[in-house]
Amino acid sequence: MWKCPKCGREFKRTNQGHYCGKAPETVLEYIDLQPIESHAHLTEMMTILKNSVPNVNECILWSMPYYVKEGKSISFSACKKHISFYVGVEAIEKFASELNEFAAKKNAIYFPYDKALPSNLIESIAKWCLG
Repeated sequence: MWKCPKCGREFKRTNQGHYCGKAPETVLEYIDLQPIESHAHLTEMMTILKNSVPNVNECILWSMPYYVKEGKSISFSACKKHISFYVGVEAIEKFASELNEFAAKKNAIYFPYDKALPSNLIESIAKWCLG
């Protein structure tokens, strides 16, 4: 067991990545807590997800932005060099041919901050996942 010296939480893995501190209550608060260089991409991601699927519910779950509609969900989180977009294995398989220039592992697609977000692709994935 490893204990974070900053927040005191215990983890199985040494130096487990996690968020120390109080969880944000809104997506805008989440974005404000991230490094300034990520704000434009995170705000754009939030806007795409809110506008692409009618009646989607936006909340914070596991200290990250989470979008739910009729029991289906997607989420994203800020990382050092990219946004992790959690859409599930099925979505990654469905859109594999359009994801060639992005890394994807397990249930997440990684969009680097040094590239423009593929807005149309994100919108298509969100509609497919939540529609």
